Amino acid sequence: MKLLIDMNLSPRWVARLAADGFDSVHWSEIGAASATDREIMSYAARGGYIVMTHDLDFGAILAATKGKNPSVVQIRSQEISPEIIGEKVISALRQMEAELADGALLSIDASSLRLRVLPLK
Repeated sequence: MKLLIDMNLSPRWVARLAADGFDSVHWSEIGAASATDREIMSYAARGGYIVMTHDLDFGAILAATKGKNPSVVQIRSQEISPEIIGEKVISALRQMEAELADGALLSIDASSLRLRVLPLK
């Protein structure tokens, strides 16, 4: 599983995910800070990445385009630091790995998970 971490999440997520065996890159390492969400989605789809974000726009783009990829993981919690919600995110990624590989929108908050298979209807 390859994760592309959006600009609205800390680059510290890369090290946190790597510590649990996940391959990830922060957008700031590979793209312009001014890139649009659609540009990030396109890059992720071409590269086989799952987008991890705190931004609801990625889900809206998937809904509007009826896109089948890339998968998106939305952290919906007020607290988005890897030190606070990292364990919950890691657990959810492992639990939903097959669905994310096939195309899904996974929303994670402090108390629940919600998975929707792509394309969104």
